[in-house]
Amino acid sequence: MNKYFALSLVMLFYSCADKQSQENDHKKEVQGLHSSATSLIILGTIQDAGSPHIACKKECCRELFINPDKDRQVVSLGLVDNKHGKKYLFEATPDISTQMKSLVRDDIQNTNELVDGIFLTHAHMGHYTGLMYLGKEATDAKEIPVFAMPIMKKFLETNGPWSQLVSNNNIALTQLENEEPVSLTPGIQVTPFIVPHRDEYSETVGYTIKGPNKTALFIPDIDKWSKWNKNIIEEIKKVDYAFLDATFYSGTELNNRDISQIPHPFIIESLDTFNELDATERNKIIFIHFNHTNPILDLTSTEAKHVLDKGFKIGRIYDVYEL
Repeated sequence: MNKYFALSLVMLFYSCADKQSQENDHKKEVQGLHSSATSLIILGTIQDAGSPHIACKKECCRELFINPDKDRQVVSLGLVDNKHGKKYLFEATPDISTQMKSLVRDDIQNTNELVDGIFLTHAHMGHYTGLMYLGKEATDAKEIPVFAMPIMKKFLETNGPWSQLVSNNNIALTQLENEEPVSLTPGIQVTPFIVPHRDEYSETVGYTIKGPNKTALFIPDIDKWSKWNKNIIEEIKKVDYAFLDATFYSGTELNNRDISQIPHPFIIESLDTFNELDATERNKIIFIHFNHTNPILDLTSTEAKHVLDKGFKIGRIYDVYEL
């Protein structure tokens, strides 16, 4: 047999095998997403600017520019209520096209390609700029409900290009209020709460997401746990899942920026803060919102193993949590 022909067959075999593997992974994803009446699904775990990061020359980005990792999506949660045929996004990220498709894909009960609503946390680039894809240059959506706090709502209404989404009725803004719950379906209630963060253009919130049986905490961005007027330990005890800001492991990985200008709870600080929690409470915590430099993105790293050995979870895309 011609060696080049043989090589082609080998390459074709592995290509088909890889495709089959991806299809199997997809089937698992869909099965997990649609197997329960109400669930949350992680649709992204990466900090606003993505991975690889623009202008990054570090080893953590070099290979990704050549071979991108499709699972490196900017942080977002999907909320699915199959009993009532409703789907929602938390955050409108630059990866919104892929993330929205993940919620509606292969769902024979719902032919709508768009979600039933989007909840925003604040006006930093990774958390709201995906709204642009709802405009006339893209899908030209019709009155997609967008839930936002008062300052965030005003920011969208009075600043282009976002204001065009409002005037063209691509989005329909609903104003949220601090600590006031919103009922989405008979089984789902969402409550925003203010957290301290760099609020250049809007306030910043986290969300409590209450399902028929379980409740989740979603805080993708916060300055430091100690700056919050609530006790994070007590808030964790009130819920079944806690999706928490883990932007940097220790801050030492960011050697070209002033870390004080981008405050977040370092993972090592969170581990210390959560040290008093027992194994059951620790198991509720799912770390998310990883900067491209964060070593726990590599689950084989010493840092990732340390986090897992302590009894905490590291958020992974398409992980499903029943509510």
